[in-house]
Amino acid sequence: METLTALKAAHMVATVVLLACALGLGVWVLLARRKGDATAGSRTLQRPRVFVWLLMGLALLSMPFTGWWMVHLVGWPLGQTWLLASSVLYTVAALAWFWLLVRLNKLRKAPGGVGKFTFALALFSFVCFIAIAGLMGAKPV
Repeated sequence: METLTALKAAHMVATVVLLACALGLGVWVLLARRKGDATAGSRTLQRPRVFVWLLMGLALLSMPFTGWWMVHLVGWPLGQTWLLASSVLYTVAALAWFWLLVRLNKLRKAPGGVGKFTFALALFSFVCFIAIAGLMGAKPV
């Protein structure tokens, strides 16, 4: 049973790291933009913040493995609605996150305005991951 506990802890830590990093980057951009820095959004991929993006990517990659392993150890069928819904949400949110990363990298190379679509991608990913956390917490088994 200690393997399951360790997997739950790793899964929760990855979720907290992902959401905390995303929230931290969002607050940083918001505060920089309020100070009048219009290029703050395009500078989120500079050297100190690359560590945060790498940490988010590592958390994003670890969650499907720890999640599947936990489901396998507990013995839940993969066809349950909450598992399927969270898997679909995770796939869509991860693709939006990668798209956001590519967009911000292009903006870093050719600075300009970040735009509302970039903010919408970030917000969409964040809301999807919050919804996944809610599904995981509710676990209507």
